[in-house]
Amino acid sequence: MTSEHQTVANGTRATRIAGAAWRKSRYSNPNGNCVEVALLPGGDVAMRNSRHPDGPALVYTRAEIAAFLDGAKDGDFDSLVDQAS
Repeated sequence: MTSEHQTVANGTRATRIAGAAWRKSRYSNPNGNCVEVALLPGGDVAMRNSRHPDGPALVYTRAEIAAFLDGAKDGDFDSLVDQAS
């Protein structure tokens, strides 16, 4: 199986995702406490914890990512940060 046809499932070790270009938010802190994402060839989005780059990746469809981002923009998850303060 070539990397362009690689199937990536939830739990796949992030370092085994061929060709993944991981990126993080410019709001991430320099200590590496952030989430990184990579667009996969089939259009799905992989996500990993930057503190554990060898760890498992979670894979989401573009529709799932869009729904999450819309909710984040609308403040649906603000209480997660507010409670941690």
